[in-house]
Amino acid sequence: MKVIFLEDVKGQGKKGEIKEVSEGYAVNFLFKKKLAVEATPANLNKLKAQAEHEKKRAAQQLEDAKRLAKVLAETVVTISTKAGEGGRVFGSVTAKQIAEALSKMNLQVDKRKIQLDEPIKALGTTIVPVKLHPEVTAELRVHVKAE
Repeated sequence: MKVIFLEDVKGQGKKGEIKEVSEGYAVNFLFKKKLAVEATPANLNKLKAQAEHEKKRAAQQLEDAKRLAKVLAETVVTISTKAGEGGRVFGSVTAKQIAEALSKMNLQVDKRKIQLDEPIKALGTTIVPVKLHPEVTAELRVHVKAE
C-alpha cells in the first residue's frame, strides 16, 4: 500500500515522502497514529499544493532577508558604555545589547543571528556579521563610544 508520510517515522520515511509499506502496518499503526495517509490522487494533489506553498514561503523569506541585509549594511549601531583609560570598556558589548539597539531603530534581528565570536571590549567601530538566512549574511557596523 502506498502512503504519504505526514511526519518522520524512524526506519520508514520522512515527512512528505511517498513509500510502499505493508497494508497491516499502514492501517494498524501509521493511520491510527496519524503518521501517514493513503496516497490517493486527492492526497497527492494536496501534497503538491503544500510543497508549492512551502517553496513560495522559502522564496519570500530569502527576499526579506536580502532586503534586511541591504538596510543593515547602511546602518551604524551606536552603543554608549562606560570606559576606562586607553579605550578599554568596563564589561563588554554583547550580541543582546546590539539586538536591543537594533530593535530601538525598528529593525528586528534575533540576537542568535548576530555572530559575535567574542564580546566587544574596545571603543571604536567594529564590523559584525549577521546571518539572516542560510544564504544571506549581512555586515553591521557597531560603534562603541564612551558615556
